[in-house]
Amino acid sequence: MNLVFLYGPPATGKYTIGRELASLTGLALFHNHLVVDSVAAVFPFGTPAFRRLREQFWMDVFEAACAEDRSLIFTFQPEGSVAPDFADRVRQMVTKAGGTILFVYLTLSHEEQVQRVANADRGKFGKLRSVDLLQSLQADFEACERAMPPPDLTIDTGTTEPSESAHRICALMRDHGLAR
Repeated sequence: MNLVFLYGPPATGKYTIGRELASLTGLALFHNHLVVDSVAAVFPFGTPAFRRLREQFWMDVFEAACAEDRSLIFTFQPEGSVAPDFADRVRQMVTKAGGTILFVYLTLSHEEQVQRVANADRGKFGKLRSVDLLQSLQADFEACERAMPPPDLTIDTGTTEPSESAHRICALMRDHGLAR
């Protein structure tokens, strides 16, 4: 099982690039908000039950994918309600199963992020859309991003189109012997 772990702050295009990459590779896209929105439908974001169930769901999917040697793409935003060692535990699980995990960090300027975060298309999922909330959480997001494992690739999505980003990730996958 191989895992492309796309991560970065809000509005960097994780879902958009994940879809492009899934289209190019045929890998399943395990989009973060599939789980976040499902659990948040019952339990308020950040509550103990929400945190426990969200992580349990993520880890159960990774464990099943490892057991069935099913490679996938995962999108993730590091933030304070996620255990700081989450990404390391995912890496341990994947590598113990004989797989490879590639961490791809998506970034963009704060100015571009502020412009994108209010886009109506973000309402499709329960994504952060408030500039004020973004501003208030910025320091927490940055601290959580610094706690992530070093990326195998960093892409500035303010200067790189989604299709080009997906192609760069495909090249990284080929470099690691993961291309189909």
